[in-house]
Amino acid sequence: MIAASASELPQRVVKELMAIAPPNTANGTSTTTTAPSTQSYTAPLATVTTLLFMWGFLTCLNDILVPHLKSIFDLNYTRVMLIQFAFFGAYFIFSIPSAKIIDWIGYQRSMVVGLLTMGVGAFLFVPAASVPSYPLFLGALIVLAAGITCLQVAANPYVTVLGKPETASSRLNLTQAFNSLGTFLAPFFGGLLILSSAPKTADQIRAMAPADALSYRLHEAASVKSPYVGLGIALVLLAVAIGAFKLPKIEHAQHKVGEKVNDSIWKHPNLIFGAIAIFVYVGAEVSIGSFLVNYFTQPEIGAIAEKLAASFVAFYWGGAMLGRFIGSDFLGGTKAKHMSFVTVACIALILLSFPVASRMPPGYQPGVPNLTWLAWLLVEGRPLFILVAIATASIALLAALRGGNAKANTGILLGICAVSTSALVAISMLTNGHMAMWSIILVGFFNSIMFPSIFTLGVAELGPLTGDGSGIMIMAIVGGAIIPVAQGWIADHIGIHHAFFLPVICYLYILYFALSGSKPNSERYAKA
Repeated sequence: MIAASASELPQRVVKELMAIAPPNTANGTSTTTTAPSTQSYTAPLATVTTLLFMWGFLTCLNDILVPHLKSIFDLNYTRVMLIQFAFFGAYFIFSIPSAKIIDWIGYQRSMVVGLLTMGVGAFLFVPAASVPSYPLFLGALIVLAAGITCLQVAANPYVTVLGKPETASSRLNLTQAFNSLGTFLAPFFGGLLILSSAPKTADQIRAMAPADALSYRLHEAASVKSPYVGLGIALVLLAVAIGAFKLPKIEHAQHKVGEKVNDSIWKHPNLIFGAIAIFVYVGAEVSIGSFLVNYFTQPEIGAIAEKLAASFVAFYWGGAMLGRFIGSDFLGGTKAKHMSFVTVACIALILLSFPVASRMPPGYQPGVPNLTWLAWLLVEGRPLFILVAIATASIALLAALRGGNAKANTGILLGICAVSTSALVAISMLTNGHMAMWSIILVGFFNSIMFPSIFTLGVAELGPLTGDGSGIMIMAIVGGAIIPVAQGWIADHIGIHHAFFLPVICYLYILYFALSGSKPNSERYAKA
């Protein structure tokens, strides 16, 4: 799914961040912040961090709603992907209105408005499930996503000023990791609380008497009420907490009225190619995540129940979380000993998993988090630990050969990730069983650094047009609304197994962007 990052900001927010950037940033603006260096902002930082966790959790719950509502309403893949269309379409529709709200009432109050709107969207799941009505579910998702959009526009800048300016980057990376933690945990809780252990097939529902079919749909739809009511209450309480804190204000960069810039965003091909890359990346990531539960239940793939399949989806998002930590360190400059430590830790976990597996209860399926649940994660997560060990060992070796330190080139690392994702999806399409399952799950690890890398390369050398460029980039998130629907249509016609060729095409375009389309004008038009 899309993880919240400092790059995911519309025009207004980027201008705010430019106002507090350190002197050596590309825009050359001096550092300004109202946060006194001696004041502690641990409590408000923890609260804002919780916001990132919540919207990651809520976004990833869509992957559980897809198979659940597909079964209840007897939907084909095209119609059920309207869930993602409604949700991610909100990014396109509500980004600019959210920026206007911020202009009107400020960032802190906008966060409160975003949380309350999310709460309303969560509570709307109750009437949608009571009818039950698929259009009402879509309406509730739109309201929920509108609140997340407003919250995302408003919350990120606060993280940068809640403390010393020189530690702003580390704080932002830390809070973003909790967004990935939310996407990792959501499939477990969603599968436990929403998905039935033995759902009826579409043919079984059609064979039931109308009254019995309606009763079954009401019973199954009701399973979403408690989780979303609980989330709605939590969101309202968070809104109260955010409103109670006295958060520091962000000083604006001053712009002269009527000032004209002798440049145009359309003269920067890296921005245009970058917006397309954001479109296809978000579309590919959401498409894969949305189809995983249904994919794993296929007889030739996993032949497992939906509830268990939902737990395996967590490894897809968990891989993205681990990849974000590793990729962020590598892009910022890592030490060989850091990556060696991660490698040794992964090898230790792999070795530990074998004696743990022999003590696992026969037929155990993940449920409420406990020691047995952690043991299941350890045993079933071996392929992910092996991949992480290989990646970190390779980085450690590279760093050792370079004197103990190594820093990745953004374009090259993005290209390596694009090749890896393309290859893994293709392997999944060409194989069956365990190989097909884990090759598609491991795509999440290489998705991790894509969004911030594409965004950074896309807005390079825009100067005073950075705000305008960022607005175009954030609008491109609408790919998460369109590409899943397209893949759903393909799956209805050729089957879900081979419909994944669409994400492969998306990742191949990202490879082109990484190697060629991302070149800024200084490189693109440089004289030989």
